[in-house]
Amino acid sequence: MTITSKSPLVVAFGEMLIDFVPDSAGVSLAESTGFLKAPGGAPANVACAITKLGGNSAFIGKVGDDEFGHMLVDILKKNGVNSEGVCFDAHARTALAFVTLKKNGEREFMFYRNPSADMLLTESELNTGLIKQAKIFHYGSISLISEPCRSAHMAAMKAAKEAGILLSYDPNVRLPLWPSAQAAIDGIKSIWNHADFIKVSDDEVGFLTQGDAEKEDVVLSLWHDNLKLLVVTDGEKGCRYFTKGFKGRVVGFSVQTVDTTGAGDAFVGALLVSIAKDPSIFQDEGKLKEALKYANACGAICTTQKGAIPALPTNSDALDLVNKSQAK
Repeated sequence: MTITSKSPLVVAFGEMLIDFVPDSAGVSLAESTGFLKAPGGAPANVACAITKLGGNSAFIGKVGDDEFGHMLVDILKKNGVNSEGVCFDAHARTALAFVTLKKNGEREFMFYRNPSADMLLTESELNTGLIKQAKIFHYGSISLISEPCRSAHMAAMKAAKEAGILLSYDPNVRLPLWPSAQAAIDGIKSIWNHADFIKVSDDEVGFLTQGDAEKEDVVLSLWHDNLKLLVVTDGEKGCRYFTKGFKGRVVGFSVQTVDTTGAGDAFVGALLVSIAKDPSIFQDEGKLKEALKYANACGAICTTQKGAIPALPTNSDALDLVNKSQAK
C-alpha cells in the first residue's frame, strides 16, 4: 500500500521519549553492561505503526530542544509521520526510560522525567488545525499526570470531539509515573466516558477494576454508553471485543517473543488503520474480527524483535502471518 493524502488521518497525542533497553535480556538494570537506544512513547509508537502499515498519521507532543529530541522528530519524519504538531522545549530535556527485559520478554521501567519536555506542552502550543483534519484522535493517560500537559490533553480532546472526530484511548498504565496507584486509577478513569474506542490489556483490566480480568462481568464494568468498541488484549492468547451489538474473542498468533515493548501499540495502530478506512466495522462483526486478527498479527510480529518502532510490521509482514496461520 502506498501512503496517499487520501488515507484518513489519525492524530496521536502524548509522549515520545527514548527507551534504553539492556543489550542482553534477563538482567537487571544494575547488572546490564550496555543499553540500546530505542525511540519510544506509546502514542508515537502508534503513529509510526500506522504509517508502516500504509496509513496516514500525525503526532502531537513536545520534546526537548536537545539531541535526543531532534533525533525523535527525525525518526517520525523517516517513518512518514506528520510532525507539524511537535514542539521543542528550550529548557526541559526529552524524557528517558530505562527498560529491564526479563527472561520472558516482559518489562520493568525506570523513568527520568523531572519534568521532561512532554509534560510541559501547553494548550496554546496545540496545533488544533491539525487535530481538526483527523478522522481519529488517539491518546493515552501519561499526558494526564501533570500540568500543563493535562490541560492541553483535555483541550485537544474537546476540540476533536466538537469536530466530530472519533476518540481512541489506550490508557497504557505506567504506575511508576503516577503519585500513587489510586491516583492512576482516578486519573485514567477521569476521561473514560469520552472515548468512542478503548483498548486495555488484561493486566490493566485487573488493575482498574481490582477484579479478575478473565470474567466478563468484570470487563463489562468498564463499559460506558458512549463506547462503540472495547477491546481487551490477552497477550499471545489474542483479544476479546465488546460492542453494543456483539462480543467475542479472536485468537492470537504463536511467535518467538524477544521483547513485548510496543506490541500493544502495533495492535492499536493496525486496528486504527482499519477503523479509519471503514468505520462501519463497529456494526459489522465479520469485518471487526478480520481487523482484530490483522491487529493480533501486528502485535505478535512486534514482539519478535527488540525495541518498539524498529520492530513494527509492514502490511505484507502482517498478511503473511495471517495467511500462514490460515494455511495450517
